[in-house]
Amino acid sequence: MTNEINIVIGSWGSYNECNERALGSKWICLNDYTDWEDILEELKKQGFELDGIDEELFIQEIEPAIDIDLEKVNPEKLFETLYESSVLDDEYKYEIFEAFCEIEDYDTFERRVDAYGSDWDDDIYLWKDYDWYDLGYELIHECNDKIPDWLDNYIDYKRYGEELSYDGFHEYTNGIIEIR
Repeated sequence: MTNEINIVIGSWGSYNECNERALGSKWICLNDYTDWEDILEELKKQGFELDGIDEELFIQEIEPAIDIDLEKVNPEKLFETLYESSVLDDEYKYEIFEAFCEIEDYDTFERRVDAYGSDWDDDIYLWKDYDWYDLGYELIHECNDKIPDWLDNYIDYKRYGEELSYDGFHEYTNGIIEIR
């Protein structure tokens, strides 16, 4: 599964005490869980004292890298948001999530999930492997199938595509994302 999200969970108590759990948990694949309680059970198996020194948890590392403030995002809230958004079990939603977080930020994603649940990605479209030229060409020809081939030589499709960035289109690593 290519849409795995893995985290290392630490506790402020162990971190401040510099004890054997100061470096955090083993890597935990969030895709393997459907309930936060199961993650807590895994932490207990790893020796975390969740009713004691390890009750205040934080995210130490996350892969793939997501632009979030690890110290401010609670690991339970992260898991619940990703689970509710269907990012953990839907490859396409994961792709949209990655592109969205590249353009926007995790806080905006979280607000969308809080407001719309698993429909957070309504009105977000990926034009994967498109560049500005491809987008401009597609949209002009989509609107008008009667453009003669010879006219293609006079249309600056790339520039037209770039102009669409003012209308919710953004370039990301793997193409263009449209956020309406």
